[in-house]
Amino acid sequence: MKASAIEFRLRMMIQIVIVSVAMWAPWVQPWDIKLRMSTLEWLALQIGRSGIVTFAVAVPVVIIFGIILAAIGAVLRVWGAAYLGYDVVHHENMQAGGVMAAGPYRYMRNPLYLGGWFMMAAISLLITPSGALFMVVLVAFFYLRLILGEEAFLVAQLGEPYQEYLRAVPRLVPRIRAGIPAVEAHPRWITAILAETTAVGSLITMATVPWTYDNIAALEGILISFIVSLIVRGLMKSPIPTIVFIAVTGASWGLVHLSAERAVLIGFGAALVVWAVMPRRHAVTDPQ
Repeated sequence: MKASAIEFRLRMMIQIVIVSVAMWAPWVQPWDIKLRMSTLEWLALQIGRSGIVTFAVAVPVVIIFGIILAAIGAVLRVWGAAYLGYDVVHHENMQAGGVMAAGPYRYMRNPLYLGGWFMMAAISLLITPSGALFMVVLVAFFYLRLILGEEAFLVAQLGEPYQEYLRAVPRLVPRIRAGIPAVEAHPRWITAILAETTAVGSLITMATVPWTYDNIAALEGILISFIVSLIVRGLMKSPIPTIVFIAVTGASWGLVHLSAERAVLIGFGAALVVWAVMPRRHAVTDPQ
């Protein structure tokens, strides 16, 4: 059941596919308004029908619930990324530098995946109920595969120290008290906040836009947060191609007045060309 190395390498693309299909919900007919309503509206309607509170009260209750989900997701993602480090969190391959025994990793082993799931659960309130169920279940299943794959990899690489960590710290449900002693660590909060722009932007969006009852604007806010996160990560990892992408896309859209889609494609193509012609760094070998 554990994920393969290729699944880990393509984990972002797999999540994008899951979220895209969930938002599209091709199994629901476009003209079926009842089935096309957002999960937020559907939950508020069901609560109102139950007689517990009126629909007018249920709507803000569900919105606040979504804000709480997004807040948990953002806190866990930023907290975990601050201690684990950008290079490890967003590396294309599994890393085994050592047992992480600081920050949230003293209470649970996978705060990043748990935070990611809470973020997805918050976003799911903006799409259809069937799409929301599809997304939260499939993302949870995929995250579990990634977790099992990482655990097998780390056991093989780190041996007994990591096995002791497995026995002391729960996988996902956090302990009230830390399961292991604290070790010295230097969290990088600014880098973590910048790298987790999607989670932070999702929290800001869920806390502001749903009050306007405009689901499209809320989804656009989530999309903008994701695009900004890609640009930020690009500036951290490959600044020159990313700057070229921003400049060419902005010029194509603002000066040449191309459509946003064409401008992005042209900017992406220019960035690829620059990335391809850039000199590669070669590892320095020890002559001894």
